[in-house]
Amino acid sequence: MVVFENKAILKLLLVCVFVQFSVSAANFFQPFNVTYDHRALIIDGKRRMLISGGIHYPRATPQMWPDLIAKSKEGGADVIESYTFWNGHEPVRGQYNFEGRFDLVKFVKLVGDNGLYFLLRIGPYVCAEWNFGGFPVWLRDIPGIEFRTDNEPFKREMQRFVTKIVDLMREEKLFSWQGGPIILLQIENEYGNMEGSYGQKGKDYVRWAANMALALGAGVPWVMCKQTDAPGDIIDTCNNYYCDGYKPNSPNKPIIWTENWDGWYTSWGGRLPHRPVEDLAFAVARFFQRGGSLMNYYMYFGGTNFGRTSGGPFYITSYDYDAPIDEYGLRSEPKWGHLKDLHAAIKLCERALVAADSPQYMKLGPRQE
Repeated sequence: MVVFENKAILKLLLVCVFVQFSVSAANFFQPFNVTYDHRALIIDGKRRMLISGGIHYPRATPQMWPDLIAKSKEGGADVIESYTFWNGHEPVRGQYNFEGRFDLVKFVKLVGDNGLYFLLRIGPYVCAEWNFGGFPVWLRDIPGIEFRTDNEPFKREMQRFVTKIVDLMREEKLFSWQGGPIILLQIENEYGNMEGSYGQKGKDYVRWAANMALALGAGVPWVMCKQTDAPGDIIDTCNNYYCDGYKPNSPNKPIIWTENWDGWYTSWGGRLPHRPVEDLAFAVARFFQRGGSLMNYYMYFGGTNFGRTSGGPFYITSYDYDAPIDEYGLRSEPKWGHLKDLHAAIKLCERALVAADSPQYMKLGPRQE
């Protein structure tokens, strides 16, 4: 009888622990608002300078995710960034896949569990050296479709997928105002590189994409990268090796660096790319010195193009990218450690730097400022 009672008590305790864990795991933060002014992103009423690390969830196994996120946090990241991958999530029209390497909800929740924020770049065209730029192959067979322009069949399918992702994040309570980690969303991707080839239809498409995204009521700011004509309520952002001189198209928007290329992809038979960490660290320090608010390493972990997901001429399966965490999930030194020290130094200056509305720098001599 005593044994039975002890077992009953043990079961009750286990149930209580499970319930407590479930409750705590579902509430990553107290609900908070994300806004911005001309100087910075504003999180819960405070201007912030944020360091973000890019990790594409399908380029790692789910078993790797916790360690990758933990190493990113240890290295000084405040934010994890990823695209979504339409052709992985909807390989057949109307049939969705959010399992295994494509379990986006699980990945975002793991980020929140570690006390980090999330930048979700929906696209749905993402490039990313990913097969078909992330578009599902069935998309090309829709009658009358033209990709990424003011075309009704394309806009209808794009809106349907973007709505699916935003609704899923809302249902799972993953936006900041719900106590989740998502603080920023991205619509489209580097469209400014090709907008001119579409003429007026390209301009109309940009306005439509922005208005469509805003109308979804996600409750966090949206960005467009490499998009100098991003409409008023969308933050235009920089993708490049250096963004210390970048200015958005409105004095009311903060300076955001969505892709800091810390390496590059590799083609079959080509040389392995390498960006010296000294150059990378200087670029990051100068960006924040000159008024930057958020900088994202593309990539912090590159990973692997599993199966046939590699999407470029002779791109190999490795997407190591000379990132601070290598393809196998190991710290790549000296890059990881050097950047960790840099991030710690930047954080020491954060409050002072964001307090200045218009950062000023002075020339002290050759190569000194």
